[in-house]
Amino acid sequence: MDEILKTMVESLVDNKDSISINKTEKDNHVRYDVTVSSDEMGRIIGRRGKIAQAIRTIMKPVASKEHKTVEVEFIDA
Repeated sequence: MDEILKTMVESLVDNKDSISINKTEKDNHVRYDVTVSSDEMGRIIGRRGKIAQAIRTIMKPVASKEHKTVEVEFIDA
């Protein structure tokens, strides 16, 4: 699950070094805080948040395969 998220985010940005993904796991819930530089944030969010929503949509069935729930938050650095 970690690698899928990392691969998706890395494919969207130019500077892969500006990405930071923090994972918090509690019981069956996983929260990812994705931090990218402010000039890359627009690429991650997309118009009207469509890319960010697509990333969340992809992560939900991946997490459910592992019997978990997932939450992905994007943070501006």
